[in-house]
Amino acid sequence: MEKKICVLTLLCLGVGALNVDIPQDLFEFARGDNITLPCKFTPRIPLKRDGLVIITWSLQANTVDAEETQIIAYYHPAKRTDIKLRYEGRVSLDVDIPSGRANLKLNSITLDDNKEFECRLMIPGDDEGKPADTATLVVLVAPSIPICKIQGKAEYGQNINLTCVSDEGSPAPTYKWDSRDVQNMPRVKDPRSTDKGGIMSLYNISKESSGYYICTSTNKIRSASCNITLSVMPPSMNIGSTAGIIAAVVGCLIILIIVIYCCCCRKKKKEEEYALGTREDGYHDKEPERNGQESVRSNDEPNVKSSDDQRDHEERSERNYDDRRSDYDDRRSDYDDRRSDYDDRRSDYDDRRSDYTDRRDRHSDRNERYDDDRRYDDDRRYNERNDRRYDDDDRYDEPHNDHDRDRPPVPANKPARRDYDD
Repeated sequence: MEKKICVLTLLCLGVGALNVDIPQDLFEFARGDNITLPCKFTPRIPLKRDGLVIITWSLQANTVDAEETQIIAYYHPAKRTDIKLRYEGRVSLDVDIPSGRANLKLNSITLDDNKEFECRLMIPGDDEGKPADTATLVVLVAPSIPICKIQGKAEYGQNINLTCVSDEGSPAPTYKWDSRDVQNMPRVKDPRSTDKGGIMSLYNISKESSGYYICTSTNKIRSASCNITLSVMPPSMNIGSTAGIIAAVVGCLIILIIVIYCCCCRKKKKEEEYALGTREDGYHDKEPERNGQESVRSNDEPNVKSSDDQRDHEERSERNYDDRRSDYDDRRSDYDDRRSDYDDRRSDYDDRRSDYTDRRDRHSDRNERYDDDRRYDDDRRYNERNDRRYDDDDRYDEPHNDHDRDRPPVPANKPARRDYDD
């Protein structure tokens, strides 16, 4: 509005000067749109048909040290257009010199086009006034779904940060954190916590800090959100304390094993002593006989032992030990005697078994001889029987007298005569 007032004022005053104007200082378009940035110019003197005019569009530098980047340049009256390589196919000019129009057309805008654009007019001999004007292009992009994270250990007494960041968003989104308890009920924000730039800081957290935390990322297009669950736990044990506990447990196990081993050895020793008859006798109220009599301590006698009594007690103990030792030797000798008796019986058994084997061998020899004799007799008897049968056959075949000649012949199927002598 101020620019239009200034131009009208100059025209009213009749003062001619070059003027380049972009109607708006800020243009907002959604990503991917095809847009047009308008630019109008008014020369100080009327332009000739063949007069030289140069129109350029450039990107303003973001920093002081950076230089301008020219996008496109148009030359009149040659009607020649030069476009930077990176913008070819996306940029064009809508130029009309008589009407003073030099609009920039930009297709498929992206976030990289969030820049400040300049429209400039150059006419030889006409450099007074306002030869250029600028405008800012804002490419609108909805914020992407933010990413929520926990920085730090969620343990009692610790300080942690909850972070929330959207990778995309134009204009830059703003962030806001909300909190709910473990029952998913809204709760009042902790006055000790801070929320700035998508980072929520929690100090000296406790069990009550557990719950659900929701972050919302918003710009003028729309909003997106993410949530995170915070579970505050007791402090974890460090490596040193864990190693100490493990060492203590191992030590207790070793001691327990040693105690069990000692008990087993002691029990085994008692069993061996009991087997050998070395079990100690119980205490007796009566003392051993002295001179063939039993002496019983009276209740009125003082409970103090003299040196003689001590010596007598030691002597009795030694005698008892010798008696038990001799008893053990007697049992040992008895065991040896039984062992030798067993060996004698074993040798006697072996002798009887050897004798039985010899007799059995002799009996086998006799049986063999008996079988041989019997087989020889059978063979001899069989041969004699055959010889006698042959003699009988000859006797029957040759008649010895007339009576035999008159006898009818013997049929062929008549059985042979048996020799009853055999």
